Amino acid sequence: MRCPFCGYEDTQVKDSRPTDDNSAIRRRRYCPSCGSRFTTFERVQLRELTVVKKNGQKVSFDRDKLARSIDIAVRKRPVDPERVERVVNSIQRRLESSGENEIPSSMIGELVMEALASLDPVAYVRFASVYKNFREAKDFEEFIGSLGGLGHLVSGDRLKD
Repeated sequence: MRCPFCGYEDTQVKDSRPTDDNSAIRRRRYCPSCGSRFTTFERVQLRELTVVKKNGQKVSFDRDKLARSIDIAVRKRPVDPERVERVVNSIQRRLESSGENEIPSSMIGELVMEALASLDPVAYVRFASVYKNFREAKDFEEFIGSLGGLGHLVSGDRLKD
């Protein structure tokens, strides 16, 4: 593994252990050239996934991009980072086990919406506002009104988080 700090190509593994949910191996590494320490994660990849965007463009699935988008939605919310990690792992496993190599971006968006709806209602609305491309306050009102049982959880002052 190449050192991300100096580019040295022969770093050493100092410690390996499974992550809490056993979905990856966490490795602490050391660079003998510059003395830096860093962490890598090794995960099983069942198949190479390609995301087909709305405009038809095809890009490689990026697990980190998925995690970042969920992290943005749950920012400053009482959501444990381990739960976010489990959601990301779950979505990735569902995509890999779907049997398809090409996944429409809309399918990923729907899986994230489904996961956030049960994780945190405010994060759900935040993600929906970007995913569904809300342009004005009326779009929020209509979406929250369509939530039925969740509407009371995200209305009023709770949206100011």
